[in-house]
Amino acid sequence: MKKVLLFLSACLCTYLSSFSQSTLSGTVKGNDGTLLTGATVAIEKSYLGTVTDLNGHFSFQRLKNKTYQLKISYLGFKTQVESVELNGDKHLDIVLRAQDVITDEVVVSATRASAKDPFSFSEVDKEAIRQQNTGKDMPYVLNLTPSLVTTSDAGTGVGSTTFRVRGSDLSRINVTINGVPLNESESQEVWWVDLPDFASSVDNIQIQRGVGTSTNGAGAFGATLNFKTSSLNKDAYAELNSTAGSFNTFKNTINVGTGLMHDRFTLDARLSQITSDGYMKNSGTDLKSFALIGGYYGKKTIVKASIFSGQEKTHLAWDGVPGDKLASDRRYNGLGLYEDQNGQE
Repeated sequence: MKKVLLFLSACLCTYLSSFSQSTLSGTVKGNDGTLLTGATVAIEKSYLGTVTDLNGHFSFQRLKNKTYQLKISYLGFKTQVESVELNGDKHLDIVLRAQDVITDEVVVSATRASAKDPFSFSEVDKEAIRQQNTGKDMPYVLNLTPSLVTTSDAGTGVGSTTFRVRGSDLSRINVTINGVPLNESESQEVWWVDLPDFASSVDNIQIQRGVGTSTNGAGAFGATLNFKTSSLNKDAYAELNSTAGSFNTFKNTINVGTGLMHDRFTLDARLSQITSDGYMKNSGTDLKSFALIGGYYGKKTIVKASIFSGQEKTHLAWDGVPGDKLASDRRYNGLGLYEDQNGQE
């Protein structure tokens, strides 16, 4: 008898539970009254989700009676979360508010290679740059990329540095910032000492090894480097970074930004100083730089203005003085006036 009662109780619970399930349905419209087809409707903290049909309608069947958080999203409209207490079948009329969609800046395809292009290239993203950015010049930030060899006159990666890609020096490596050539017009080289802490203003880098997509002529025979500066930061921020290393090497950087003001304007700024005694004698450096990036983000237009500047003081560590020269004439070397450690000419 007891087993029969238990069986009947289980059947009754199953029967009653079928009445505790409800249907949640509704329509999704824009604030101009347009029915939105393909809007995403999801129940948070669950695997349940659907999209609206041609009439902007959605439906969830056989839901338990309780409170749900309904998340509705659609491209071009602000995502909305609705709290719904379900204790029976319910129909909702949901209205989404339109908003402008701000995306990342578009990189001109003429200067960047894609997976379909027959070129050898590497991408360095913002996180990889951040991990390598300890105050050293850009050649040492890129030191771990394939086929790239770096040199540093001071021995610390700060000051006068350079690199080669597949054996080609910087006179055969085309460097662009946001598509604008950086190479010096006479020597075709790039002097990284003029851009201290430039890595702190870079969002990503593409390195093309060998002849690539550059439109800037023979300067791209050995390789092409494309730098893209900082992307849109919607929120205001302020950041202070300090790094210390061997041979009294210090880097101090201040980054500030306004975020997106009035859904249209941004302003980002950076101020940096790098100092080092250098590994070799007479190889000290004192580098200062700043960056200022302003942007206008319209519905169909993005306009940006970027200013970078640097000031450098470096010792003459890259030209040694042979012993026979010192024995016959201690006053001059190949670079000019020579002084010993006591300041004697």
